[in-house]
Amino acid sequence: MAPTVLHTERLTLRPYAMTDVDDVLAYYSRPEVCRYLLHEPMNRTDAMATVEKRSARTALTDGAVALVAEHDGRVVGNVDAWTVDDSPALVELGWTFSPEVGGRGLATEAVRALLDHVFDHDVVHRVTARMDGRNTSSARLAERVGMQREAYFRQDWWSKGEWTDTAVYAMLRSDRDPGPVLPLHP
Repeated sequence: MAPTVLHTERLTLRPYAMTDVDDVLAYYSRPEVCRYLLHEPMNRTDAMATVEKRSARTALTDGAVALVAEHDGRVVGNVDAWTVDDSPALVELGWTFSPEVGGRGLATEAVRALLDHVFDHDVVHRVTARMDGRNTSSARLAERVGMQREAYFRQDWWSKGEWTDTAVYAMLRSDRDPGPVLPLHP
């Protein structure tokens, strides 16, 4: 199967390439970007390993797709989707963007395109996104693309030396295309 490439009005979402290391490092090396992620800020070696690992994730039908978001010729973020619990019907999303492009709607545009791509797979029933409960930017993004907050777990995850909360957002296929509305009484 050909690698996934998606185009939006302002972005190209494409598989990782080793030439992306410097752009990926530019945002993943920032403490404020990694604050709510599971890893510390990256160095060049970390970024190279991440790009190499994610470059193999090119199609959701193979279990995972990892795409960089390219804007004006440089990588400004990434979006990922992977199947959950060995079920092609359950998919989880993740995303990270450079603060340099914050407030321009690029992350929203990218995540909407990824959701469209995921739901183009007829077997997909449910999509989730889990995030650190303090990550209000990601929570707002999940809400902007139509995901609903389904759960908030208090101090359920040990990360970076502290117990953290987890917010869970989700969307069902029927949330995107609920079908015709039938009257309650004919």
